Amino acid sequence: MEHAIVISIAVSVFVLLIALIARNNSKTERKTRRGSQPGHGKHLLHSSYNSHDGAISSAQTQSPKNPKEYAKAMMPKSKGNAK
Repeated sequence: MEHAIVISIAVSVFVLLIALIARNNSKTERKTRRGSQPGHGKHLLHSSYNSHDGAISSAQTQSPKNPKEYAKAMMPKSKGNAK
């Protein structure tokens, strides 16, 4: 009987600690912003890939910093979007 009480208290404390850690992590994550600030110019993105047969492939891509320009660049070139 005493063991059951001790175990239930230990489980309750463990659940409380997990809840506090999760709450703290969610507050911390909200403060950090991902991405970059909008602006003028372009970001230079680098990518590299090593295949299993030893071939190495790399590329550089430019992405607009302005969100509207970025959205326009991501639109497919169709009859309605062609200029």
